[in-house]
Amino acid sequence: MSEHRIRRFRPEDRDGMAAFAQSLPDHDLLFLGRDLKHPRVIEAWLAAIAEGWIDSMVADRDGAIVGTAALVRDPLGWSAHVGEVRLLVSREHRGTGLGRDLLQAAMAVAGERGLAKLTAAMTSDQIASVELFETLGFRGEALLKDQVRDREGRTHDLLVMAHDAARVAARHRAYGFEAGGS
Repeated sequence: MSEHRIRRFRPEDRDGMAAFAQSLPDHDLLFLGRDLKHPRVIEAWLAAIAEGWIDSMVADRDGAIVGTAALVRDPLGWSAHVGEVRLLVSREHRGTGLGRDLLQAAMAVAGERGLAKLTAAMTSDQIASVELFETLGFRGEALLKDQVRDREGRTHDLLVMAHDAARVAARHRAYGFEAGGS
């Protein structure tokens, strides 16, 4: 098996993304707000990329998508300085460093876009995801009780984490390091 390759999400990845989404447990998708397993959601995602609202990367391995990261922003809104990071990794590739690589790629794009703050949402029981984001400088900012409902009707708490990219970049400059990281 070859190493994963991270690159931009392209329209020709539509079917590969649909297959990737179908392979994920529903619980992994609860933080997205929309059901990624629905083809219209992928179409809307590609349209948002074309319109410049989303920067999205995929990780492929041997021609199959095994992970994705998206940086969602609203350049016309009151929070144009904030980007939301969305991260998904296939079960088979968790614990390999792929999630970290994708998250760092999204953070690099955020730096290029001049974003001052990043947020990420996940269900509070996704401990490995929480720990990954914490290692890269994200901190818990809000817990929304019973915010999402799964297909069986069970509610789950949604944890919102945030990363003060401007503060971290200033600290790194003060110590002579490159911007990014924690």
